[in-house]
Amino acid sequence: MMYRLLGMWLCFSLCLVAHAQSTFDVEGVVLDGNTLKPIKDVNILSKPFFAISNDNGEFKISDVPKGKYTFTVSHIAYGLQHLEIEVDSNHKPWVIRLQEAVTNLEGIELSATTDGRKAQELATISVAVSKAFLEGNRENSLMQTLKKIPGVSTISIGSGQSKPVIRGLGFNRVSVVQNGVKHEAQQWGNDHGLEIDQYGIENVQIIKGPASLLYGSDAISGVVDIEPPSAPIPHTFEGEVNLLGETNNALLGVSTGVQGRKETWFYRGRLTLRDYGDYKVPTDKIRYESYIFDLHDNHLRNTAGQEANVSFSLGYLGDGIKSETFFSNVFAKNGFFANAHGLEVRTSAIDYDGSSRDVDLPFHQVNHFKVVNNTTFFKDKHIVQLDFGFQNNQREEHSEPVPHGYMPKPADSRERIFSKNTLSLNAKTTYKPNEAHSFVFGLNGEMQNNNIGGWGFLIPEYERYNVGAYVFDHYKLNANFHLQGGIRYDWGHMSTQGYRDWFPSTVNNADGTTSYVYMQRSQERSLDFNSVNGSVGLSYHSNKTIYKLNLGKSFRMPLPNELASDGVNYHMYRYERGNIDLDPERSYQIDADIEHKGSRYRIGVSPFLNFFGNFIYLNPTSGYNESLQVYEYVQSKVVRYGGELSAGVDLNASLSADASLEYVYSRQTSGPKKNFTLPFSPPLSALFSINYRFNDLGFLTEPSLNADLRVTAEQNKIVPPEERTDGYQVLNLSATAKLNLPGFERPTRLRVKLNNVFHTEYYDHTSFYRLIDVPEAGRNISLSITIPF
Repeated sequence: MMYRLLGMWLCFSLCLVAHAQSTFDVEGVVLDGNTLKPIKDVNILSKPFFAISNDNGEFKISDVPKGKYTFTVSHIAYGLQHLEIEVDSNHKPWVIRLQEAVTNLEGIELSATTDGRKAQELATISVAVSKAFLEGNRENSLMQTLKKIPGVSTISIGSGQSKPVIRGLGFNRVSVVQNGVKHEAQQWGNDHGLEIDQYGIENVQIIKGPASLLYGSDAISGVVDIEPPSAPIPHTFEGEVNLLGETNNALLGVSTGVQGRKETWFYRGRLTLRDYGDYKVPTDKIRYESYIFDLHDNHLRNTAGQEANVSFSLGYLGDGIKSETFFSNVFAKNGFFANAHGLEVRTSAIDYDGSSRDVDLPFHQVNHFKVVNNTTFFKDKHIVQLDFGFQNNQREEHSEPVPHGYMPKPADSRERIFSKNTLSLNAKTTYKPNEAHSFVFGLNGEMQNNNIGGWGFLIPEYERYNVGAYVFDHYKLNANFHLQGGIRYDWGHMSTQGYRDWFPSTVNNADGTTSYVYMQRSQERSLDFNSVNGSVGLSYHSNKTIYKLNLGKSFRMPLPNELASDGVNYHMYRYERGNIDLDPERSYQIDADIEHKGSRYRIGVSPFLNFFGNFIYLNPTSGYNESLQVYEYVQSKVVRYGGELSAGVDLNASLSADASLEYVYSRQTSGPKKNFTLPFSPPLSALFSINYRFNDLGFLTEPSLNADLRVTAEQNKIVPPEERTDGYQVLNLSATAKLNLPGFERPTRLRVKLNNVFHTEYYDHTSFYRLIDVPEAGRNISLSITIPF
């Protein structure tokens, strides 16, 4: 009996081995043929074998016998493909590229929802920025690249730094999120840019309007959400080298990125290096503070800089889980225009015109280190997302050590040092009890501490804690009518530390005597804040038209500089003083959006109305301290309205034209600047673009030529001490093409751009250097080459 059982087991085992040796797994990924983004819910069929691609475009069919098969690959939004495949031991993972379908499908009920459709169903006013847009419009910083989006502008600081402005509001009123975690630097300062490497970014979501419901404080006017990149294709390794050169500031840059994946584990890495000199402006004289400064060879002296950025991530993608951990370090050293920072050129012995590439005093250097983990769990109708983040922002501002007021000459050049640490946690779960409702429950938490150093004081050391919880429901009345609404509660705590000058000041007493006092600049204070916010909105689809309406309430906690600053801001050449009694900003806003797309044209309009009950801003006073005018933080009621208008038409298969218009009106209805506007309010602006796509030219494929004309009206609605800004027109040209190099599977991308074609002297009202009457950069030719491998 035992031998018989052993024989049966041996026979069964041999059959299993034989079956295992003659069957194979067919697996691969489905991509959009134009964007190379993964496509989910694609059907791969060859009876009796069947699979559907997942969120990453991946599919797998097990136990397919050896042989030849014809698979039908189908998706409602893409053209049908019939592909033959031979299954054997040499079979490799399959990469399928689908092209979008142009056939009008009627009477078919869609069973899947694409990412584009999901965005249309949301009531929030948002713009999705693709990798193709980022590559085709890349400028010297991420925000300058995004400036082409209607409603988005920048506060530019020289040629390599900028910060976002959405519908006229910037600084900490715009939340910048990268890989699920809010970017925390020293963005409160006029001269502080964002420490983000724009290379390697695939998708950016721009939300215009209040977004505190999901993002908390600082999202009072909008969000720039830099989304995590999609996972690489299984069993692949690829990379690219980006080369960049510019004429205006003699920039040389290189960025190299690689990524790869086995089965479930994947990785990616990138290194970016940039070195540039002083940039040129279309004038040889700068007028500031009643002084006239001559510029050597039109160079804006001491605006050179260097950047070195490195990033790496490691991820895992398995059944029911996706997790990726990002490591990044961004370093930058940039000079400040010497004539602005304390008017150094009048007294300094530094030869600022000796070289256009050196970085002299004054300058700053900043290092931003970040670790972020994104983990998502999938279980039936539940999705749980967890984001953990740690950030360290180390910023040093250097200037010439000279005595000022009662302060003796310092021992070194380190004027200010900021060291900020931030811990972040986001948790979110999505639950769909039925086809009509989709609930989202979320929790955000953040801890910060900011230490200071150096011989100059502006803001104190502080600790900040905040936590928020929210619930959100997306209700589907029918296929074309959707409602969304949610509520959120936030609590925040701020503790400022005391600070006294390191040198004594002379104080005249009432009895005629004189005392020498170490002046106290800040006190130990603890403040608590809380707020209840929410939003409600709807979206409706009618044929080719999308209607959206959203009403939201947002808030923003006061910043340490607004609460407790007390010192000289040399970059702005003024004395700034905070107000410890400031209340959190509260904003109410209603947004609408109508978008219509025809077969060859598109048009959209996005108006908004906004009210602040207690807007915080820096107000100039009649007082002086240390020979500089004193500016104090105050609050006032503010009414704002405006919006964007966009239109486009495809004149034929090769020629297309687009136009956009953006306008913001702001008025203070209370406070010391009643009936004035707000600082940095952008003027009426329009952008006209024409793109022509040529037939292949010899070894160049898909060549195209693009022309952008920016027309900006004058800004005469200002708040003192701002000055009015004249209108201007600036023309930019760019040409792109692809080049197939021998030995490379993917084509090399070429781009030549000519900015400010006519070398126009103009002033951007939202530029940092506009405050000191410095025009924007002159003509610039840039050449970029992207070589994939």
